[in-house]
Amino acid sequence: MVKIFPFIFILLWSSAFITTKPIIDNSDPFTALAFRFFFVAIGFYLFSLYSKQSIVVNKKNLIESIFSGVLFHGFYLGGVFYSISIGMPTGIAALIVTLQPVLTNALSAPLLGEKVTTKQWIGILLGFVGATLVLGMDIGSGIPMLGLVATVVALIAITASTIWQKKLSNNLPLPVSNFYQAVGGCLFHILIIIIFAKPYINFTKTFFIAISHQIFLVSFGAFTILMYLIKKNSASKTVSIFFLIPGTSAIMAWLFLNESLTNLDLLGFLITTIGVYIATRN
Repeated sequence: MVKIFPFIFILLWSSAFITTKPIIDNSDPFTALAFRFFFVAIGFYLFSLYSKQSIVVNKKNLIESIFSGVLFHGFYLGGVFYSISIGMPTGIAALIVTLQPVLTNALSAPLLGEKVTTKQWIGILLGFVGATLVLGMDIGSGIPMLGLVATVVALIAITASTIWQKKLSNNLPLPVSNFYQAVGGCLFHILIIIIFAKPYINFTKTFFIAISHQIFLVSFGAFTILMYLIKKNSASKTVSIFFLIPGTSAIMAWLFLNESLTNLDLLGFLITTIGVYIATRN
């Protein structure tokens, strides 16, 4: 079962890109994320109680987990959602964030002491080339500067969060750790709303379906699997699977949204798959 976790993660995480646009079309991005992580926190809290795992933690573990949530759920998701909401082309945003495995591998050696082999770098390069082919035709021309800044912040945040999560000294059960991370993300977005955002949500059927998908399948499912993979594997190998997300998202959009799927998309997905295989095999 554990061996198929990366594949389940890719499917669930990729599906989030399909439901992000309906959420942004019906709400302020920070309000939607605060709403999402409020219920995610409640869900992990109830599961922790159900599984008889104490949510009482020491100050060090509390700060570490909340900070991880601020990085991942706050700066990363907030940056991506906000950039798209102000007109950043989804293709460019996705391409910038796809640099995460490259950045993580470059930093994992000096910060985590992980050895990144030549074979892994070859796989990473192929993964990035493949992802670029998938995304390249959808880039568009309009790039709002604030959106570009927000996306770069998101890239830095998800990279820092991955490395931070790997360095964490606590051995908290995943539901407990995820509870505090969701609390951190929720509080971050509430703070953003208080400072400068204008909160609103149109509770349409489309919004409800999209946000439910991201709460249950992405936050409860994909994120929990990601935290497990980071704990059990090297950060450099774990993040390499992110290269598969653009191609998988493109295939899902073709299947469920009737979007076009070109031969270049398929070629990019094939190259990415080969790259990830090379980067992650022992």
